[in-house]
Amino acid sequence: MGENGYSFIVNGIERTTSEEKMLLRYLRDDLHLHSVKDGCSEGACGTCTIVVDGKAVKSCVLTTKRAAGKDILTVEGLSGFEKEVFVYAFGAKGAVQCGFCIPGMVMAGKALLDKNQNPTEEDIKIALRGNICRCTGYKKIMEGIQLAAAILRGDEEIDYELEKGDDYGVGKRAFRVDVREKVLGYGQYVDDMTVQGMVHASAVRTKYPRARILDIDISKAEALDGVIAVLTAEDVPNNKVGHIQQDWDVMIAKGDITRCIGDAICLVIAETEDILAKAKKLVNIDYEVLEPVRDIHEAAAKGAPQLHKHAPGNICQSRHVTRGDAKKALEKSKYTVTKNYTTPFTEHAFLEPECAIGMPYKDGVKVYSSDQGVYDSRKEIAIMFGWDEERVVVENALVGGGFG
Repeated sequence: MGENGYSFIVNGIERTTSEEKMLLRYLRDDLHLHSVKDGCSEGACGTCTIVVDGKAVKSCVLTTKRAAGKDILTVEGLSGFEKEVFVYAFGAKGAVQCGFCIPGMVMAGKALLDKNQNPTEEDIKIALRGNICRCTGYKKIMEGIQLAAAILRGDEEIDYELEKGDDYGVGKRAFRVDVREKVLGYGQYVDDMTVQGMVHASAVRTKYPRARILDIDISKAEALDGVIAVLTAEDVPNNKVGHIQQDWDVMIAKGDITRCIGDAICLVIAETEDILAKAKKLVNIDYEVLEPVRDIHEAAAKGAPQLHKHAPGNICQSRHVTRGDAKKALEKSKYTVTKNYTTPFTEHAFLEPECAIGMPYKDGVKVYSSDQGVYDSRKEIAIMFGWDEERVVVENALVGGGFG
């Protein structure tokens, strides 16, 4: 640590901070470089990739202390020509979908092309091996980096007309309208947004998949300076919500039983995220741990715990749909094949933080959301508050790979 703190170069400008913190948080919170996305905060996804002393590095694994003396580059610090190259190359090849991973991909590509402007497919795969993409299957991203390399070598040129989208039709290349803001990282996902006077809220969630909540002691959290409120199920006008049927608790009330890991017990609201994190640890929950229901077979077994009072036998709902005559079609088929198929659990690998911003609006509330179901969100918020839907406005920011 120098006399005045930790110093390093960020996009050509010397920066100094006295605070030792995750470099990702410094770049986002202090310098407002929102191209550096926070996907996991633990070095797993690569969305926060930057270039440090010429190498692609995940900024969440560096601290301001460890970054001292280093030269740091983010998408914002690329040259004007480099920005145009990556916008065109990724747009022309269809490399951008939800876009949340793309600035990290660009910087991984930048680090590679600075050393090797004629990379093989294997070179690109190795360069991107630390970067997860939720949407594209990687092929288009690799093609985008190959095209960027060709332009930087002088073998290809940028077709500025393509981005205008004037020439379109079936079989022609389409340049998505949101490519530029996603490649350059200035497009706003909810996690990139702030509003004046914004406070922070987060739920305290159950440790156990199935447990009775015997007591919720929020007194220490409420007493912490900077905590605005701690809300429980008792504070929710209507504690049951749900897309198809209203069967899910907003928060699990004292005396009730949790149904899965992650059920919300209470909501803590604080002036800063640091205070919020401290306050959540001060909430004390007394559990009676119960045997969980682990899968559909246990749920259907005789004597299984009833998860919802309104659903005897743990049947969510039953519907009978008939379309055509399958039996007759099989009888008339020349060949029939009968097999059993199983599919594994698949991790969606969404990267964008699941968050929203709410604020008073007219005689109700306005919510900026990252989900794809703004009408369902509007309906459920209205149900929760016991309001008419007209009092709730839900607006999408950019939607990352959570897809709902």
